[in-house]
Amino acid sequence: MSSELISILVLVVVFVIATTRSINMGALAFAAAFVVGELVADLDADGIFAGFPGDLFVVLVGVTYLFAIARANGTTDWLVHAAIRLVRGRVALIPWVMFAITGALTAIGAVSPAAVAIVAPIALSFASRYGISPLLMGAMVVHGAQAGGFSPISIYGSIVNGIVEREKLPGNELALFLASLFVNLAIATVVFVLFGGLKLWAQGAVPLETGADADGPEGSGGGSSGTGKQGPAPEGTGTSPAPTTTAVVTRPDAPDDVRLTPARITTLVALVALVVAVLAFDLDAGLTAITLAVVLSAAWPEDSKKAVGQIAWPTVLVICGVLTYVGVLQEMGTITWAGEGVSDIGVPLLSAVLLCYIGAIVSAFASSVGIMGALIPLAVPFLAEGEIGAVGMVAAFAVSATVVDVSPFSTNGALVLAAAPDVDRERFFRQLMVYGGIVVATVPAVVWLVLVVPGWG
Repeated sequence: MSSELISILVLVVVFVIATTRSINMGALAFAAAFVVGELVADLDADGIFAGFPGDLFVVLVGVTYLFAIARANGTTDWLVHAAIRLVRGRVALIPWVMFAITGALTAIGAVSPAAVAIVAPIALSFASRYGISPLLMGAMVVHGAQAGGFSPISIYGSIVNGIVEREKLPGNELALFLASLFVNLAIATVVFVLFGGLKLWAQGAVPLETGADADGPEGSGGGSSGTGKQGPAPEGTGTSPAPTTTAVVTRPDAPDDVRLTPARITTLVALVALVVAVLAFDLDAGLTAITLAVVLSAAWPEDSKKAVGQIAWPTVLVICGVLTYVGVLQEMGTITWAGEGVSDIGVPLLSAVLLCYIGAIVSAFASSVGIMGALIPLAVPFLAEGEIGAVGMVAAFAVSATVVDVSPFSTNGALVLAAAPDVDRERFFRQLMVYGGIVVATVPAVVWLVLVVPGWG
């Protein structure tokens, strides 16, 4: 058995163990990099560490640290409540508000599961109270998170753009972002129509309150303490809820007071500054985010203490571990070998659609970040031939690998399932599983037709 084949089989084993044993894929990948590097590739420690993505490490830590501060000081809760107030009782707009909120959170740097964890309890609480399908609401939350997930300053966007730059492939940050945005927006529109969204318009406007503005800053309207418990569902169709019942944030760590404070105002300014610095002045997202986070930490150290523990360390470990292992594969020639194998299929478009389906199927059960980090480099020799546009292929693969996160086996899908109150969880699980299967079966082919076949990039 060739050394290249051994290294590929070890990568498969890493994915299988991470999926079935709930072990962080990054830790497994570091161990695999050590074993394969030392025993198979005859690399020393310096050769193994040569593939460590120091630039992406800084981006991941910096952006998630800044967002963790925003969450700790209540800025994200203020954004959520401000957006909810915009609907003014229009029930049909609530799913779209939740879509927009999660999209905005991931676009400014929240890890996708973190954004879903913040919004899903609120969204599913509204769904239960106002007679909205939990599948509709859950799908809107997850697809919203993925819609904003590839902005140039987002975690996914930074990872994919960083990989593209490291592999010296043609890249287009805006094209990647817009591809994910429009695909998820289109899916959300279809879901809204098919799962009762149009019927919601018939409900008109209803009294809609949040813990922020029910009974003053303490958010205790209707006797709710803000701990995640809500009043009983109204009788009948749910169009005329009791006016004293309050839908509140269900995260146990959510602050009761969602008014603007100096810390929150400064954090909002910092988030805007990050966007401007990266997009207008082309500054490094990671270093800029860490600098802004340090400034906020110096001014409000208590928030910083909470935030350090909320940095997305598992995600950092996953991407750094997987890319370090990919670096070992590059050193030993596996990437070139695998790319030549894909090219030997003889039909570039067939190779491209197969990669999209592999990414979608694996990501439905394993880490989307990990699969993107592993398979995009494997496609480099195949893309280097120039028969397939690199920009379109990378965008199609990235969308295929993340749009399936609505699966109940993924982190986002599991968060939605856990956040749904007053539902038959087994039935809801089956609904999410069937819906996830439909997404896996259809979306890769659609994005392949739209983004790869025309030869974009």
